[in-house]
Amino acid sequence: MKLKNVLSTAAFCAVSVLAISSCSKEKETVAPIAEEGISNAVLTQIKDMGLTTQDIKRVEDGYLVEGDILVTPEMLANKPEYQMLRVGAEEQYRTNNLVSVGSGRTVSIRVSTSLPSAYVTAADELIRRYNAQGLRIRFTRVTSGGEIVLRAAPQGSGYLASAGFPSGGNPFNSVRVNSDAIGTANASTYIATILAHEVGHCIGFRHTDYAGRQYSCGGAPVNEGASSVGAVYIPGTATGNDPNSWMLACIGGGQNRPFNANDVTALRFVY
Repeated sequence: MKLKNVLSTAAFCAVSVLAISSCSKEKETVAPIAEEGISNAVLTQIKDMGLTTQDIKRVEDGYLVEGDILVTPEMLANKPEYQMLRVGAEEQYRTNNLVSVGSGRTVSIRVSTSLPSAYVTAADELIRRYNAQGLRIRFTRVTSGGEIVLRAAPQGSGYLASAGFPSGGNPFNSVRVNSDAIGTANASTYIATILAHEVGHCIGFRHTDYAGRQYSCGGAPVNEGASSVGAVYIPGTATGNDPNSWMLACIGGGQNRPFNANDVTALRFVY
């Protein structure tokens, strides 16, 4: 999530949870432009995955799209069977790839010492939020190893946090966190919401408003066509506006988004 347009003092927003860029109705939307130097071949591959290339950015580990989703070279090299995207408005979606949980699985999360202690508090809260739902996937915090590691983003990063999607039945293994931009206030609310969103990507959830940012960030719907990543509708979730979902693309500064009723439906259906 690249820092681009700084918001008004009243509205600190983040694309895809989390990028300080075009956000909500509180600021003027600026049309994003793809970064120069990214080949047409890469852009085509990312579009074929069902991801938007608007405001794509080259980052240390690959390419950042939709504000906080990391696309690695390994993902680009993978050519799974295509599925057609169900293009909706505000329903909730998952990717084709999920974490293999069987009858139950506990995924370990570690907070790198490169992050302030407030992020340990936030990680404990995000774990509590997920574990309270009685899912077949559970989380635990560890101090060494970890299947998902929350670590500091490279210095000077223009985004708040980023993560990728599962592969091989395992969660994406890293969440990059720009603690300088996020700060340390509101650890059990605002920061926990950001991290819970990124962990949502790690286990296979897409943005609730992936087809457009019309009520989350003020953008327009975009039909993204065929998809290898997938945007599979989760039955039972909202078919109208859901302005409080934990997987919305944008969030206001200091905002807390615990799981709402549709989020719980989505989580329990998938896991």
